[in-house]
Amino acid sequence: MEFIIAKSGGFCRGVKYAVDTALSIDPKNTYIFGEIIHNEIVVQKIAERGIKTVERLDDVPKGATLIIRSHGVGKRIYEECEAREIKVVDCTCVFVRRTQTIVREEHEKGKTIVIVGEKTHPEVVGLNGWCNDEAYIFSSEDEDFSILPEKDCCVVAQTTYSQEKFEKIIKNLNNIRRKTVEVFKTICYTTIGRQNEADEISRQCDAMLVIGGLNSSNTNKLYDICAKNCPNVFRLASAADLEYKKIKRFRKVGIVTGASTPNAQTQEVLLKMEMETEAKATSMADIVANMDSQPRFKKGQLIKATISSADDSGVAVLLPLAKKEVILDKEEVDCEVYNKDDFNAKLGEEIELMVVAVNPVKLSQKQIKKLKEEEAAIAEIQAGKEFEVVCTGSNKGGLTAEFGSYIVFVPAREIRSGYVKELDKYVGKKLRLRMIELKTEKRKEIIASQRVIIEEEKAAKEAARAAKEAEFFASIHVDDVVEGKVERVTSFGAFVSVNGFDCLAHISDLSWTGVKAVSDVLEIGKKYEFKVLKIDEESKKVSIGYKQLQPQPWDLAAEKYMEGDIIHGKVVRMLPFGAFVEVEKGIDGLVHVSQISHQFLENPTAALTIGQEIDAKILKLDCAEKKMTLSIKALEPKPEVERKPREEQTEDGEVKEKTRKPRAAKPVDEVTEWNEGGVGGVSIADLLNKNS
Repeated sequence: MEFIIAKSGGFCRGVKYAVDTALSIDPKNTYIFGEIIHNEIVVQKIAERGIKTVERLDDVPKGATLIIRSHGVGKRIYEECEAREIKVVDCTCVFVRRTQTIVREEHEKGKTIVIVGEKTHPEVVGLNGWCNDEAYIFSSEDEDFSILPEKDCCVVAQTTYSQEKFEKIIKNLNNIRRKTVEVFKTICYTTIGRQNEADEISRQCDAMLVIGGLNSSNTNKLYDICAKNCPNVFRLASAADLEYKKIKRFRKVGIVTGASTPNAQTQEVLLKMEMETEAKATSMADIVANMDSQPRFKKGQLIKATISSADDSGVAVLLPLAKKEVILDKEEVDCEVYNKDDFNAKLGEEIELMVVAVNPVKLSQKQIKKLKEEEAAIAEIQAGKEFEVVCTGSNKGGLTAEFGSYIVFVPAREIRSGYVKELDKYVGKKLRLRMIELKTEKRKEIIASQRVIIEEEKAAKEAARAAKEAEFFASIHVDDVVEGKVERVTSFGAFVSVNGFDCLAHISDLSWTGVKAVSDVLEIGKKYEFKVLKIDEESKKVSIGYKQLQPQPWDLAAEKYMEGDIIHGKVVRMLPFGAFVEVEKGIDGLVHVSQISHQFLENPTAALTIGQEIDAKILKLDCAEKKMTLSIKALEPKPEVERKPREEQTEDGEVKEKTRKPRAAKPVDEVTEWNEGGVGGVSIADLLNKNS
């Protein structure tokens, strides 16, 4: 015969706290309001201490001590106790107290309170007492929900109620009052856990034993769940109810216990079965021994333990199937600051611990956290996640390091691409690794590689760059205007980032007037607009220009100058026919040799020198042709020249002045008109040949 015993057996934390209180409190003049739990054996044990159980508050004398059991009571009980100076020791379950708070708050909001549970159960009676006994109580999905008034409803559940039945009632209730029903799922999670475990075990077994008080609500619900899945379910209040002959024919038997059933009662049932049969597949003696004595543990083993109490030294826990408690030292508790009250509020809850020593057994919660974190990290590393370590040493074969409790080895060929001669230089440095192999046979070891990460990143960068370049060249065209950020400058130009791609703005394309340095026009780190001049996708080169988007000096000349204006400029170059004067950067004007002085000059060098600053008058301005004709002599007064009259002899021998017929002056335009090839349509070469 094989036995499957539910792990969640024994007192729940609320019941345990109430029972422990009743067994430890001074029994003198002490009373319990109602049966402390639905278990005759425990109730009898408490009564033997001299503590009386009462059903009415009138039976409690003034000044006495009254224990409120885990089921809780209504508001009126507290008020009467205060009025009669009765000291209250409140053992109300934390889940019940939470439900009481919900009922009180929602009732004060004017909502209709609906309690799902057994009408006569003390917990339900107590809950009703927090809404002036005005709650509507339903215990079956078949009841008439139409009796509810037409206003918002608040629904809570008895903490030990069947989850399955609760869901059915809510479904039917929603069909009638869907929009005005607010549901609070107040069934205790330990109750749900017990019910789920009973459901699971009963599906696997040929027979089920449900141990607990016959008037225990939560135990009866376990019986109902088992009966749905297994045809042979036996209800036992104690070992005395066991009839072994009824179950000896079954191959697999499951055992579940209610929240009001101590482990001792389960042990008694098992002991009785041991005395009546010899169990083979699963020795009953072994089961009982495990429940009566400390189980055998191995160092590093993970176990689940139940919190039973806590004090300043640590947390007392009950190990699986054992009566004896073990202390979890406060230094091994996984919390920032140890507080015994935090654990006393969690009595009956299970926590996972690691066995860090045996004989005697020592437990740790911190170590299990570290182990789980390490296991989770190893699982991620096995899946291909990159991890980091600091190199702690080297040998002929490669580098060594540690990752938690694992030794890490990086073969020399896996450090980087190519041969690594000096391994020692990596000691103390961080390594980025990926697992190649995990070894756990003799020792926990990770064989890892840094080279694969480096090569992958290099390939990824190249692929990303290629994709980015392809996208860039597909989106850019000659004459496009683009925005770019100046990244760096050289003597020949500036490298500008356009959508992440480096383009060259040559120094000759920065300004119409020419610059000596790139920094005279552009500043590193700033953004400017440029014009695309040339694209060479094959060589991955793009030329851009800045000046092409700026106005040329001659484009603005018409706004600055007019014929007849006087300008100040500097002689920048000279030719035999005249001198070129820089009016401003990018604009030169011509002073014809005939316009330099009122005196005849064969060459402009006779009166001017390069670099000389002069004032001149604009005689002619043609911005479209980029021509400006200047005159220096126009700003100077014309000198008066005395001419000696020519004499001629008359026929009679007299001498008289000869009248000279004035010669018409050649128009200035004919003299000063010039172009790039020369003056007045005559080439410079022709002028030079003529002068020679």
